[in-house]
Amino acid sequence: MGIDPGAAIGGVQLRVSDLERSLALYRDVLGFTELDRSGARATLGAGGRAFVVLRQLSSAVPRPRRTTGLYHVAYLFPDRLRLGQALARLAAARWPLQGAADHGVSEAIYLADPDGLGIEIYHDRPRDGWPHHGSELVMGTEPLDLRALLDEAAAAGEIPAAAPPATRIGHVHLQVSDLAHAGEFYHGALGLDVMQRMGGSALFVSAGGYHHHVGLNTWGVAGAPPSPSDAPGLDHFDLALPTQAALDATRQAMAAQGVRLEPRDGGWMGRDPSGNAVRLVAA
Repeated sequence: MGIDPGAAIGGVQLRVSDLERSLALYRDVLGFTELDRSGARATLGAGGRAFVVLRQLSSAVPRPRRTTGLYHVAYLFPDRLRLGQALARLAAARWPLQGAADHGVSEAIYLADPDGLGIEIYHDRPRDGWPHHGSELVMGTEPLDLRALLDEAAAAGEIPAAAPPATRIGHVHLQVSDLAHAGEFYHGALGLDVMQRMGGSALFVSAGGYHHHVGLNTWGVAGAPPSPSDAPGLDHFDLALPTQAALDATRQAMAAQGVRLEPRDGGWMGRDPSGNAVRLVAA
């Protein structure tokens, strides 16, 4: 049984080494609104809706180079103009970029936070123009004209300091030790649809025909152990089901596949074979 087509990424909780240093990017440059602060934990979002929690570690160790875990969190902006405005804020802060690409389905910019945690900011092209090959989407990697994005943002006038209210997390991309085992978890048990495969090294899965809600790769980490819990990284991500009934159906389907889920803060938490944690919640 497939997952409800209305499922989507609800949010993430990240471990960071220095909360104030991280807020200097997520709040002051990317423009996410700080909605709550409780000790060494800050909740951020847009439009009054939370989607990222930053949790400061009491004593952080560097993430070992060859471990599984977070590849990047991808923040979805509502259109090209708003992506260009986010790029302008990054340029004004002289924040270094790691890359940019036109993927056909989207235009994306890549960077890292102060702990080296991967970030993608992107906007989607209209879905009726997404390229397909048979039943699978075609997501390529072509150059992206950053100057054109900046020019579009400048032509619109003053660059807003805050991300637009419709900003949200579009997908998460994870590194896993074994792609087949990861596919059994996210496609076979969780019920996400396979949207694209890249040979034997990457897999993209989603609900409702989206290009991907979860990306999975083994690039440089095949057979590697999970990242330690006292290193900066991903605590968990939330997969939001549209109703309680949809959540119950997914939980039952996963239990039937032998996946163990535990109650956690109003949702149900499980781990994929590489130790990445996903919490199922009702939206």
